[in-house]
Amino acid sequence: MKVIWAAALVLFVGGCLPYSAPEGVTGHPSELDPGRSEALVSQESPEAVENSEPGVVAADLLEEVAVIDPETLEDNLLLAGVDQVPPDNEGVTVAPVAVTFDFPVVENEKVRYFIDYYSGRGHGTFTRWLERSGRYLPLMRQIFSEEDLPLDLTYLAMIESGFNNRAYSWANAVGPWQFIESTGRMMGLQSDWWYDERRDFEKSTRAAARFLKDLHRRFDGDWYLAVASYNAGPGKMSHAIRKYNTRDFWEISRGKYLQLETKNYLPKLMAALIIAKEPEKYGFTDIQYQDPHDFETVKVPTATDLEVIARLCGADYETVKALNPELKRWCTPPGIRDYAVRIPLGSRERFESGYALLPHEDRANYKRHRIAQGDTLLALSHQYKIRVADIVALNGIKNPKALRIGADLILPLKKGYTSLPVDELKDDYVRSRRQTYTVRSGDSLWKISRRFHVSEKELRVWNRLGWSNTLRPGQTLVVSAGAVKAAKPQTIAGKSKKEDGPVRKIVYQVRAGDTLWGIGKQFSVNTRQIMAWNELSADHILRPGDKLTLMVAGGSRG
Repeated sequence: MKVIWAAALVLFVGGCLPYSAPEGVTGHPSELDPGRSEALVSQESPEAVENSEPGVVAADLLEEVAVIDPETLEDNLLLAGVDQVPPDNEGVTVAPVAVTFDFPVVENEKVRYFIDYYSGRGHGTFTRWLERSGRYLPLMRQIFSEEDLPLDLTYLAMIESGFNNRAYSWANAVGPWQFIESTGRMMGLQSDWWYDERRDFEKSTRAAARFLKDLHRRFDGDWYLAVASYNAGPGKMSHAIRKYNTRDFWEISRGKYLQLETKNYLPKLMAALIIAKEPEKYGFTDIQYQDPHDFETVKVPTATDLEVIARLCGADYETVKALNPELKRWCTPPGIRDYAVRIPLGSRERFESGYALLPHEDRANYKRHRIAQGDTLLALSHQYKIRVADIVALNGIKNPKALRIGADLILPLKKGYTSLPVDELKDDYVRSRRQTYTVRSGDSLWKISRRFHVSEKELRVWNRLGWSNTLRPGQTLVVSAGAVKAAKPQTIAGKSKKEDGPVRKIVYQVRAGDTLWGIGKQFSVNTRQIMAWNELSADHILRPGDKLTLMVAGGSRG
């Protein structure tokens, strides 16, 4: 698969689901999916762009997105529970002592297993979950209080996503509450190419609160059944009640009907709550809780770049983007007037006065063009009065002769445009087609993992195999080889053996043919870090003899 496709779409790893997905469910389809059978549009010859000097080629920037960040990989593995083996029977169930909950928390063998797991093997990852909770729990508790729900139930977001906005599941469930698209839509969460309200920490929390209230009513006030059905789906849980002729969650869990994920779901929540109430008791003694989001809301009448909004607020782009995680791109949705945007607290007056003076044409610096039959790069450059070379650079086009009908091109309509649209096209939650492999006689997980350069643990996560080693000829496995190959040097902890050791500063002299991405790959650092360390702009052109300062791990090769 070409780099532009393999890199623009990120690999996915198994996670948790808030609602049982129907067979074959997938999330929101990528409009850049290379697997679609669209017609190709004939383009002008390569000579039309041979004089282009795009600097840091967009494909170089896009390619590194194939490497999932180590924290999210760790989060997803702990959320998926690949190596977690709680006891089959919960044993004696008792109420916890000395701690008060507004959710019916109990302790038993299953709950204690997850307490020990989170405070032992999962200590580092769970610490991050606790630290992130400081950013989101105050608002979530406020919303749950308004809905008259138990405030402790907000920790359900912890075992769904670890409060990580980049967490995702095998069925493209996203956001802090891990809604799949169909369930999100059912709860009023909208999504398209430009935005996805499942990712919004406020809107998704309100949707989760409504959903949990509905489930609580459906199961006649039994919170255990309601919470379990948030994971399995209400239909599945109702069938389990009928099958075992009991409403006792623990008794139902002893049977084989429910998935292991659902059986462990409630014990995980209780374990998380027990630790969160008394973290020091369980070895979490140095937690640096993140500050809550402080923001106010303004409305922008037409599509506006977040870079522009950040500048008018006196803030940086990353701050504004973090306050508006539902925005998948670099600007507010063009089709929505008066879009509500969160800005840093105290910046409203400055923003509104600056925005009032901003010419309409300066609100958005980029235009999205959907390719139609007959479009060529040369024709588009004439139509929009921009250079072909800029279109190529901004979109990372490798073959100017072929564009896909229905794909989207980003067109720079201002001087001094940045690589921001390229970066934002690395949508966190739009995944490539799942690369699959059909099991043959004699295959094993070990053989398949070696063949596709992935680990057995990853295969277990992606295919929800648990600890089972049983494979059947004809069985289809997700292998995601194209994306995972780029991540191969990294371990679960985010460091390879060659990266061990103290960080050291080196000066690298640029050679002919070097790119920032290639240098980053050589020294196990990313492109943005190199740009930050050397104060380089996104369109900087490397020249042989240039010297770059790099901060690399002691064992990285030079």
